[in-house]
Amino acid sequence: MTSPRFPANRRRAVAAIGAVSAGLLALSACDKPTPLATVTIGTTSVNSEATCYDDGHALDTAALQKCLKDTSDAKTVKVDPDATVRFGVDPAVADKGWTFLLNGQQITGSSKKTYTTIPGNVFFNEQYGGQSSTGTVTIVEGDGKKAYGLWTFKVKKDD
Repeated sequence: MTSPRFPANRRRAVAAIGAVSAGLLALSACDKPTPLATVTIGTTSVNSEATCYDDGHALDTAALQKCLKDTSDAKTVKVDPDATVRFGVDPAVADKGWTFLLNGQQITGSSKKTYTTIPGNVFFNEQYGGQSSTGTVTIVEGDGKKAYGLWTFKVKKDD
């Protein structure tokens, strides 16, 4: 003779298996977040996921050029020309190396450090590709031959 509780236990087990399966299905549909890049000025920090990233695979030239041109989703940071601006990257990005561009012009050589500091006046100095009150900063993950990711920020002079 079967226990009267057996059907209830079976229903709970089936429900639990269904819930776990649905949870795993939902998790598999999620995109893995990209590594972050962070800009810090004084006590204010802004971070961003990559504008272009292919889970650690090299970006092709067409995708890279498209990403360099599209700055519509870039976060804006206000920069005091007298401040020190700190840029930080995820350790996985630093392992491959990264370069800093200002308005498309390379400002730093490739670095494997997780951060670098740049004087605020560089962003508004024409000698370094800066403009009078705004600019675009791009961090490119790569070894100089291949690019793996791109992070873009807009800088605005803080008067």
